Amino acid sequence: QVQLVELGGGLVQAGGSLRLSCAASGRTFSHYGMGWFRQVSGTEREFVAAISWSGGRDNYADSVKGRFTISRDYAKNMVYLQMNSLKPEDTAVYYCAADTTLRWVPGTGKDEYGYWGQGTQVTVSS
Repeated sequence: QVQLVELGGGLVQAGGSLRLSCAASGRTFSHYGMGWFRQVSGTEREFVAAISWSGGRDNYADSVKGRFTISRDYAKNMVYLQMNSLKPEDTAVYYCAADTTLRWVPGTGKDEYGYWGQGTQVTVSS
């Protein structure tokens, strides 16, 4: 069983930065591909960023490329999403997700992830 807990959401002005953290349980964290998704109420949950179980590959949505960076710390069982140059359209609930299938290329579809955190709100004011 994998449990995920997101931390670090909040309110920030446009142009500012936030770092989201995701703490993962489980003895085989090094085997999990990890992803970040976001959702605005009434819309579909959308892909933001993902990193492979090996840490050697990552993927980003076009809307966040060059502004967001995903990383992981195997010693701490943590995944991070550094968000810079935030825009009001980045406002959403952000979810951490785990893929335990040892996929070589980090998944971008929500159906590729079997475990989800409870989400953390990020609000960017204009």
